[in-house]
Amino acid sequence: RAASVARQALNKGIKAKAGFTITPGSEQIRATIARDGLDKPLKEIGGVVLANACGPCIGQWNRQDMPKGQANTIVTSYNRNFTGRNDANPETHAFVTSPELVTALTIAGRLDFNPMTDSLTAADGSKFKLEPPTSDELPSRGFDAGEETYQAPPKDQRPSVEVDPSSKRLQLLTPFDKWNGGDLDEMFVLIKVQGKCTTDHISAAGPWLKFRGHLDNISNNMLIGAVNSENGEKNTVRNHMTGEYGGVPDTARHYKAQGKNWVAIGDDNYGEGSSREHAALEPRHLGARAIIVKSFARIHETNLKKQGLLALTFQEPSDYDRICPDDLISIRGLKDMAPGKPLQCVVRHSNGQEETLQLNHTFNDLQINWFRAGSALNFMKTKQ
Repeated sequence: RAASVARQALNKGIKAKAGFTITPGSEQIRATIARDGLDKPLKEIGGVVLANACGPCIGQWNRQDMPKGQANTIVTSYNRNFTGRNDANPETHAFVTSPELVTALTIAGRLDFNPMTDSLTAADGSKFKLEPPTSDELPSRGFDAGEETYQAPPKDQRPSVEVDPSSKRLQLLTPFDKWNGGDLDEMFVLIKVQGKCTTDHISAAGPWLKFRGHLDNISNNMLIGAVNSENGEKNTVRNHMTGEYGGVPDTARHYKAQGKNWVAIGDDNYGEGSSREHAALEPRHLGARAIIVKSFARIHETNLKKQGLLALTFQEPSDYDRICPDDLISIRGLKDMAPGKPLQCVVRHSNGQEETLQLNHTFNDLQINWFRAGSALNFMKTKQ
Protein backbone atom coordinates (compact mmCIF):
# COMPACT_ATOMS: atom_id res chain seq x y z
CA ARG A 1 0.00 0.00 0.00
CA ALA A 2 2.89 2.39 0.68
CA ALA A 3 4.37 1.46 -2.71
CA SER A 4 0.99 2.18 -4.29
CA VAL A 5 1.10 5.72 -2.89
CA ALA A 6 4.69 6.15 -4.06
CA ARG A 7 3.80 5.07 -7.63
CA GLN A 8 1.07 7.70 -7.80
CA ALA A 9 3.61 10.38 -6.91
CA LEU A 10 6.08 9.11 -9.50
CA ASN A 11 3.37 9.09 -12.17
CA LYS A 12 2.90 12.80 -11.49
CA GLY A 13 6.63 13.50 -11.54
CA ILE A 14 7.11 14.35 -7.86
CA LYS A 15 9.16 12.92 -5.03
CA ALA A 16 9.25 13.05 -1.25
CA LYS A 17 9.72 16.48 0.31
CA ALA A 18 10.81 15.11 3.68
CA GLY A 19 13.36 12.53 4.79
CA PHE A 20 12.03 9.05 4.11
CA THR A 21 13.54 5.83 5.48
CA ILE A 22 12.34 2.25 5.07
CA THR A 23 13.28 -0.47 7.55
CA PRO A 24 12.70 -4.10 6.48
CA GLY A 25 11.85 -6.00 9.64
CA SER A 26 13.81 -9.07 8.58
CA GLU A 27 15.80 -10.59 5.74
CA GLN A 28 12.58 -12.34 4.64
CA ILE A 29 10.75 -9.02 4.31
CA ARG A 30 13.68 -7.38 2.50
CA ALA A 31 13.95 -10.24 0.01
CA THR A 32 10.19 -10.37 -0.57
CA ILE A 33 9.71 -6.66 -1.29
CA ALA A 34 12.80 -6.69 -3.52
CA ARG A 35 11.54 -9.71 -5.49
CA ASP A 36 8.09 -8.15 -5.94
CA GLY A 37 9.48 -4.74 -6.87
CA LEU A 38 7.89 -2.96 -3.92
CA ASP A 39 11.12 -1.31 -2.83
CA LYS A 40 11.71 0.31 -6.23
CA PRO A 41 9.02 3.05 -6.11
CA LEU A 42 9.84 3.76 -2.46
CA LYS A 43 13.50 4.34 -3.37
CA GLU A 44 12.62 6.30 -6.52
CA ILE A 45 10.68 8.92 -4.54
CA GLY A 46 13.74 9.42 -2.34
CA GLY A 47 13.45 6.67 0.25
CA VAL A 48 16.51 5.10 1.84
CA VAL A 49 16.28 1.40 2.67
CA LEU A 50 18.02 0.68 5.97
CA ALA A 51 19.50 -2.57 7.23
CA ASN A 52 17.33 -5.53 8.19
CA ALA A 53 17.26 -4.64 11.86
CA CYS A 54 15.24 -2.89 14.54
CA GLY A 55 16.85 0.40 13.49
CA PRO A 56 15.12 3.62 14.53
CA CYS A 57 12.26 1.61 16.02
CA ILE A 58 14.50 0.69 18.94
CA GLY A 59 16.77 3.72 18.87
CA GLN A 60 19.56 2.47 16.62
CA TRP A 61 19.36 5.58 14.45
CA ASN A 62 22.45 7.68 13.93
CA ARG A 63 20.33 10.67 13.01
CA GLN A 64 22.26 13.45 11.29
CA ASP A 65 19.58 15.97 10.32
CA MET A 66 18.50 17.17 13.76
CA PRO A 67 20.68 18.31 16.69
CA LYS A 68 19.86 16.59 19.95
CA GLY A 69 17.70 18.83 22.11
CA GLN A 70 15.98 20.60 19.23
CA ALA A 71 12.21 20.24 19.12
CA ASN A 72 10.94 18.46 16.02
CA THR A 73 8.34 15.97 14.83
CA ILE A 74 8.62 12.64 13.05
CA VAL A 75 5.88 10.34 11.78
CA THR A 76 6.54 6.60 11.77
CA SER A 77 4.80 3.27 11.37
CA TYR A 78 6.86 1.73 14.18
CA ASN A 79 4.88 0.41 17.13
CA ARG A 80 6.66 2.40 19.85
CA ASN A 81 6.82 6.15 20.43
CA PHE A 82 8.11 6.60 23.98
CA THR A 83 10.04 9.80 24.65
CA GLY A 84 13.48 9.58 23.03
CA ARG A 85 12.72 6.11 21.70
CA ASN A 86 13.71 6.55 18.06
CA ASP A 87 16.62 8.99 18.04
CA ALA A 88 17.51 9.45 21.74
CA ASN A 89 16.28 13.06 21.50
CA PRO A 90 13.70 13.81 24.21
CA GLU A 91 12.49 16.78 22.13
CA THR A 92 11.47 14.59 19.19
CA HIS A 93 7.71 14.18 19.06
CA ALA A 94 6.95 10.85 17.37
CA PHE A 95 3.50 10.12 15.95
CA VAL A 96 2.49 6.61 14.91
CA THR A 97 0.37 5.92 11.85
CA SER A 98 0.12 3.48 8.92
CA PRO A 99 2.93 2.98 6.36
CA GLU A 100 0.77 4.41 3.55
CA LEU A 101 -0.04 7.57 5.51
CA VAL A 102 3.62 8.00 6.45
CA THR A 103 4.42 7.82 2.73
CA ALA A 104 1.71 10.34 1.84
CA LEU A 105 2.87 12.82 4.50
CA THR A 106 6.45 12.44 3.31
CA ILE A 107 5.46 13.25 -0.26
CA ALA A 108 3.41 16.26 0.86
CA GLY A 109 6.07 17.46 3.29
CA ARG A 110 3.36 18.70 5.68
CA LEU A 111 2.06 17.29 8.92
CA ASP A 112 -1.39 18.76 8.33
CA PHE A 113 -1.79 17.11 4.92
CA ASN A 114 -5.04 15.15 4.63
CA PRO A 115 -4.93 12.77 1.62
CA MET A 116 -8.72 12.44 1.77
CA THR A 117 -9.31 16.13 1.03
CA ASP A 118 -6.04 17.88 0.13
CA SER A 119 -4.40 18.12 -3.28
CA LEU A 120 -0.77 17.82 -4.34
CA THR A 121 0.97 19.70 -7.14
CA ALA A 122 2.29 17.60 -10.03
CA ALA A 123 5.52 18.36 -11.89
CA ASP A 124 3.52 20.12 -14.63
CA GLY A 125 1.78 22.39 -12.12
CA SER A 126 -1.57 20.61 -12.19
CA LYS A 127 -3.37 19.62 -9.01
CA PHE A 128 -4.22 16.03 -8.13
CA LYS A 129 -5.40 13.96 -5.20
CA LEU A 130 -4.02 10.63 -4.10
CA GLU A 131 -6.24 7.66 -4.79
CA PRO A 132 -6.87 5.15 -1.97
CA PRO A 133 -3.89 2.76 -2.03
CA THR A 134 -4.33 -0.84 -3.15
CA SER A 135 -2.35 -4.01 -2.52
CA ASP A 136 -2.56 -7.74 -1.95
CA GLU A 137 -3.15 -8.70 1.66
CA LEU A 138 -0.25 -11.15 1.45
CA PRO A 139 2.45 -11.74 -1.20
CA SER A 140 0.84 -13.67 -4.06
CA ARG A 141 4.00 -15.78 -4.44
CA GLY A 142 4.50 -16.25 -0.75
CA PHE A 143 7.47 -14.99 1.24
CA ASP A 144 11.06 -15.17 0.00
CA ALA A 145 13.39 -16.47 2.73
CA GLY A 146 16.25 -14.39 1.36
CA GLU A 147 19.93 -15.07 1.88
CA GLU A 148 20.95 -17.88 4.22
CA THR A 149 23.35 -16.41 6.77
CA TYR A 150 23.54 -19.23 9.31
CA GLN A 151 26.98 -20.79 9.68
CA ALA A 152 26.91 -24.23 11.22
CA PRO A 153 29.70 -25.11 13.68
CA PRO A 154 32.26 -27.76 12.67
CA LYS A 155 30.91 -31.27 13.10
CA ASP A 156 34.23 -32.79 14.13
CA GLN A 157 35.00 -30.47 17.05
CA ARG A 158 33.34 -28.41 19.74
CA PRO A 159 34.12 -24.75 19.07
CA SER A 160 35.34 -22.50 21.86
CA VAL A 161 34.19 -18.92 22.25
CA GLU A 162 36.95 -16.43 22.97
CA VAL A 163 36.14 -12.90 24.10
CA ASP A 164 38.70 -10.21 24.83
CA PRO A 165 38.43 -9.53 28.59
CA SER A 166 38.94 -5.80 27.91
CA SER A 167 36.00 -5.63 25.50
CA LYS A 168 33.37 -3.06 26.41
CA ARG A 169 30.70 -4.63 24.21
CA LEU A 170 31.08 -8.40 24.70
CA GLN A 171 31.26 -10.40 27.90
CA LEU A 172 30.91 -14.10 28.60
CA LEU A 173 28.03 -14.88 30.94
CA THR A 174 28.57 -16.67 34.22
CA PRO A 175 25.79 -18.73 35.82
CA PHE A 176 23.64 -17.01 38.43
CA ASP A 177 23.84 -18.41 41.96
CA LYS A 178 21.39 -21.07 43.11
CA TRP A 179 18.71 -20.58 45.74
CA ASN A 180 20.31 -21.33 49.12
CA GLY A 181 17.35 -23.34 50.37
CA GLY A 182 16.08 -20.83 52.89
CA ASP A 183 13.87 -17.79 53.13
CA LEU A 184 15.01 -14.36 51.98
CA ASP A 185 15.42 -12.11 55.00
CA GLU A 186 15.61 -8.35 55.51
CA MET A 187 16.21 -7.24 51.94
CA PHE A 188 16.46 -3.57 51.06
CA VAL A 189 13.92 -1.82 48.85
CA LEU A 190 16.16 -0.51 46.08
CA ILE A 191 13.34 1.52 44.56
CA LYS A 192 9.59 1.78 44.91
CA VAL A 193 8.51 2.66 41.39
CA GLN A 194 5.68 5.12 40.96
CA GLY A 195 3.35 4.82 37.96
CA LYS A 196 4.11 3.38 34.54
CA CYS A 197 7.27 1.33 34.28
CA THR A 198 7.85 -0.20 30.85
CA THR A 199 10.84 -2.28 29.80
CA ASP A 200 12.20 0.98 28.37
CA HIS A 201 12.16 2.43 31.88
CA ILE A 202 13.84 -0.72 33.22
CA SER A 203 16.41 -1.11 30.44
CA ALA A 204 16.55 1.75 27.97
CA ALA A 205 17.29 1.06 24.30
CA GLY A 206 18.92 3.55 21.90
CA PRO A 207 22.66 4.07 22.52
CA TRP A 208 22.64 1.44 25.27
CA LEU A 209 22.11 -1.35 22.77
CA LYS A 210 25.78 -1.35 21.83
CA PHE A 211 26.30 -3.01 25.22
CA ARG A 212 23.65 -5.70 24.79
CA GLY A 213 26.42 -8.31 24.57
CA HIS A 214 28.01 -7.09 27.82
CA LEU A 215 25.68 -7.64 30.75
CA ASP A 216 27.71 -5.69 33.27
CA ASN A 217 27.96 -2.57 31.12
CA ILE A 218 24.36 -2.51 29.94
CA SER A 219 23.29 -2.95 33.57
CA ASN A 220 24.34 0.67 34.09
CA ASN A 221 20.96 1.62 32.60
CA MET A 222 18.88 -0.48 35.02
CA LEU A 223 15.73 1.36 36.11
CA ILE A 224 17.23 4.77 35.35
CA GLY A 225 13.97 5.78 33.65
CA ALA A 226 11.70 4.72 36.54
CA VAL A 227 10.19 7.33 38.87
CA ASN A 228 11.15 6.90 42.53
CA SER A 229 8.02 7.26 44.68
CA GLU A 230 10.08 8.68 47.54
CA ASN A 231 11.08 11.87 45.72
CA GLY A 232 9.33 11.82 42.33
CA GLU A 233 12.70 11.75 40.57
CA LYS A 234 14.35 9.39 38.11
CA ASN A 235 17.63 7.60 38.83
CA THR A 236 17.93 9.02 42.34
CA VAL A 237 17.45 6.62 45.25
CA ARG A 238 18.62 6.60 48.86
CA ASN A 239 21.36 4.16 49.79
CA HIS A 240 20.12 2.59 53.03
CA MET A 241 23.65 1.71 54.09
CA THR A 242 25.19 5.16 53.66
CA GLY A 243 22.16 7.45 53.77
CA GLU A 244 23.33 9.17 50.58
CA TYR A 245 21.39 9.49 47.33
CA GLY A 246 22.77 8.06 44.11
CA GLY A 247 21.88 6.42 40.83
CA VAL A 248 19.81 3.24 40.85
CA PRO A 249 22.48 0.99 39.26
CA ASP A 250 25.23 2.45 41.46
CA THR A 251 23.21 1.82 44.61
CA ALA A 252 22.39 -1.73 43.52
CA ARG A 253 26.07 -2.39 42.86
CA HIS A 254 26.94 -1.16 46.36
CA TYR A 255 24.39 -3.48 47.93
CA LYS A 256 25.68 -6.40 45.87
CA ALA A 257 29.28 -5.70 46.86
CA GLN A 258 28.22 -5.73 50.51
CA GLY A 259 26.33 -9.00 50.09
CA LYS A 260 22.95 -7.37 50.66
CA ASN A 261 19.96 -8.60 48.66
CA TRP A 262 17.32 -6.17 47.43
CA VAL A 263 13.85 -6.03 45.93
CA ALA A 264 12.07 -3.57 43.66
CA ILE A 265 8.45 -2.56 44.21
CA GLY A 266 6.28 -1.74 41.18
CA ASP A 267 2.86 -0.46 40.18
CA ASP A 268 0.33 -1.84 37.66
CA ASN A 269 1.34 -3.60 34.41
CA TYR A 270 5.00 -3.51 35.39
CA GLY A 271 7.27 -4.40 32.45
CA GLU A 272 4.88 -3.57 29.62
CA GLY A 273 6.26 -2.83 26.15
CA SER A 274 9.14 -4.58 24.40
CA SER A 275 9.79 -8.16 25.51
CA ARG A 276 13.34 -7.20 26.44
CA GLU A 277 15.36 -9.92 28.16
CA HIS A 278 17.85 -7.42 29.56
CA ALA A 279 15.10 -5.90 31.70
CA ALA A 280 15.16 -9.18 33.65
CA LEU A 281 18.86 -10.00 33.32
CA GLU A 282 20.04 -6.68 34.75
CA PRO A 283 18.20 -6.79 38.10
CA ARG A 284 19.35 -10.40 38.60
CA HIS A 285 22.93 -9.47 37.76
CA LEU A 286 22.93 -6.56 40.20
CA GLY A 287 21.61 -8.51 43.15
CA ALA A 288 17.81 -8.46 43.02
CA ARG A 289 15.95 -11.40 44.51
CA ALA A 290 12.34 -10.38 43.93
CA ILE A 291 10.20 -7.93 42.00
CA ILE A 292 6.95 -7.24 43.86
CA VAL A 293 4.23 -5.33 42.02
CA LYS A 294 0.50 -4.73 41.74
CA SER A 295 0.43 -6.54 38.38
CA PHE A 296 2.84 -7.65 35.63
CA ALA A 297 2.93 -7.52 31.89
CA ARG A 298 2.84 -11.21 31.05
CA ILE A 299 6.04 -11.58 28.99
CA HIS A 300 8.19 -9.63 31.43
CA GLU A 301 6.86 -11.72 34.31
CA THR A 302 8.04 -14.87 32.52
CA ASN A 303 11.40 -13.32 31.70
CA LEU A 304 11.97 -12.58 35.39
CA LYS A 305 11.20 -16.19 36.25
CA LYS A 306 13.66 -17.44 33.64
CA GLN A 307 16.46 -15.52 35.37
CA GLY A 308 15.70 -17.03 38.78
CA LEU A 309 13.91 -13.98 40.17
CA LEU A 310 10.73 -14.11 42.22
CA ALA A 311 8.01 -12.35 40.24
CA LEU A 312 5.37 -11.65 42.88
CA THR A 313 2.16 -9.64 43.09
CA PHE A 314 0.39 -8.14 46.10
CA GLN A 315 -2.65 -10.24 46.98
CA GLU A 316 -4.24 -6.93 47.91
CA PRO A 317 -3.09 -4.32 45.37
CA SER A 318 -3.55 -1.60 48.01
CA ASP A 319 -0.68 -3.21 49.97
CA TYR A 320 1.60 -1.38 47.55
CA ASP A 321 0.88 1.70 49.68
CA ARG A 322 2.00 -0.11 52.84
CA ILE A 323 5.57 -0.43 51.58
CA CYS A 324 7.95 2.40 52.50
CA PRO A 325 11.25 2.95 50.70
CA ASP A 326 13.23 2.37 53.92
CA ASP A 327 11.46 -0.91 54.85
CA LEU A 328 13.21 -4.26 55.16
CA ILE A 329 11.48 -7.04 53.21
CA SER A 330 11.53 -10.73 54.09
CA ILE A 331 9.90 -13.42 51.95
CA ARG A 332 8.82 -16.54 53.80
CA GLY A 333 7.49 -19.91 52.68
CA LEU A 334 10.01 -20.62 49.93
CA LYS A 335 10.78 -24.17 51.12
CA ASP A 336 7.14 -25.10 50.56
CA MET A 337 6.64 -23.00 47.43
CA ALA A 338 4.03 -24.59 45.18
CA PRO A 339 1.82 -23.52 42.27
CA GLY A 340 -1.06 -21.37 43.50
CA LYS A 341 0.24 -21.17 47.07
CA PRO A 342 0.89 -17.59 48.27
CA LEU A 343 4.14 -16.54 49.91
CA GLN A 344 4.38 -14.35 52.98
CA CYS A 345 6.04 -10.95 52.93
CA VAL A 346 7.17 -9.70 56.34
CA VAL A 347 7.63 -5.93 56.21
CA ARG A 348 9.77 -4.39 58.92
CA HIS A 349 9.29 -0.63 59.09
CA SER A 350 11.96 1.81 60.21
CA ASN A 351 10.14 2.26 63.54
CA GLY A 352 10.61 -1.45 64.27
CA GLN A 353 7.01 -2.45 63.69
CA GLU A 354 6.28 -5.44 61.46
CA GLU A 355 3.34 -6.53 59.35
CA THR A 356 2.79 -9.53 57.11
CA LEU A 357 1.40 -9.27 53.58
CA GLN A 358 0.36 -12.04 51.23
CA LEU A 359 2.08 -12.32 47.86
CA ASN A 360 0.66 -14.25 44.92
CA HIS A 361 2.62 -15.81 42.09
CA THR A 362 1.98 -17.73 38.85
CA PHE A 363 4.94 -20.13 39.04
CA ASN A 364 4.26 -23.64 37.77
CA ASP A 365 6.33 -26.65 38.82
CA LEU A 366 8.90 -26.15 36.05
CA GLN A 367 9.30 -22.47 36.86
CA ILE A 368 9.78 -23.24 40.55
CA ASN A 369 12.66 -25.46 39.48
CA TRP A 370 14.09 -22.51 37.56
CA PHE A 371 14.02 -20.45 40.77
CA ARG A 372 15.65 -23.18 42.83
CA ALA A 373 18.38 -23.75 40.22
CA GLY A 374 19.08 -20.03 39.91
CA SER A 375 17.77 -19.65 36.35
CA ALA A 376 16.15 -21.59 33.53
CA LEU A 377 19.56 -22.11 31.90
CA ASN A 378 20.99 -23.49 35.14
CA PHE A 379 18.11 -25.94 35.37
CA MET A 380 18.49 -27.00 31.74
CA LYS A 381 22.16 -27.69 32.35
CA THR A 382 21.30 -30.11 35.15
CA LYS A 383 19.35 -32.18 32.60
CA GLN A 384 22.27 -32.65 30.24
